[in-house]
Amino acid sequence: MDYIDPHIHMVSRTTDDYETLARMGCVAMSEPAFWAGFDRGSVESFRDYFRQLTEFEPKRAAQFGIKHYTWLCINAKEAENVSLSREVIAMIPEFLDASNVLGIGEIGLNKNTKNESTIFLEHVDLAARYNQQILIHTPHLEDKYQGTKMILDMLVSDARIERSRVLVDHVEEHTIQEVLDRGFWAGMTLYPITKCTPARAADMIERFGTERLMANSAGDWGPSKPTAIPDLIMELKRRGHSRDLIRKIVYENPCEFFSQSKNFKAPIAAP
Repeated sequence: MDYIDPHIHMVSRTTDDYETLARMGCVAMSEPAFWAGFDRGSVESFRDYFRQLTEFEPKRAAQFGIKHYTWLCINAKEAENVSLSREVIAMIPEFLDASNVLGIGEIGLNKNTKNESTIFLEHVDLAARYNQQILIHTPHLEDKYQGTKMILDMLVSDARIERSRVLVDHVEEHTIQEVLDRGFWAGMTLYPITKCTPARAADMIERFGTERLMANSAGDWGPSKPTAIPDLIMELKRRGHSRDLIRKIVYENPCEFFSQSKNFKAPIAAP
């Protein structure tokens, strides 16, 4: 079954991973800007990174018939450096006309600090001023519930933000309800250790339905599995769910959400 991975970090993956994903049915992906595993020290390092996301990765993906899209920001892990963050935010508009940019992301909170909130709101303002979609990173483990609530409260306080154009990622059982109830899209991240397993994601689909819900691998340089969406497909098949339900989660919903960006072109998927 063809599918779209709405959140994966291919700059940290090998070219062999692109080939494997293509063989598994991946026809398109979106890659949010994220932490590099260390704190970068200058706006120029981010400029080079954004060039990698908008120029190099689309070509690498295209070799295997995969359409590559991206999002731009400075990640919450680096937002404690407010002065650098503001330099990066001021530079982002240089790249917003690139043909594979879908919006601003992944923005959010890491430790729920004041500086993180400040930079989050400045990213949101940038998205509103340039009519961009938003992809949200919610914190890990013990900080997730409070951080998610803080993020949602900040988003709804800005009347310019259309909730249907915001994807709140890394939801878990204790945060998904509020995300959906407030009118946002929700993303389930399938990690082998933290976040969400395919079985837990299948449970959430059975409990909350398929509207405004999608799944991703968030494959990166840490413990992760870029083929996690095929694992979810197999889990849903094992439970007897229909092809239509599975296709809605892994293909139709990403297309519906991303199509709100002028740059997204839905790939032709096998019937």
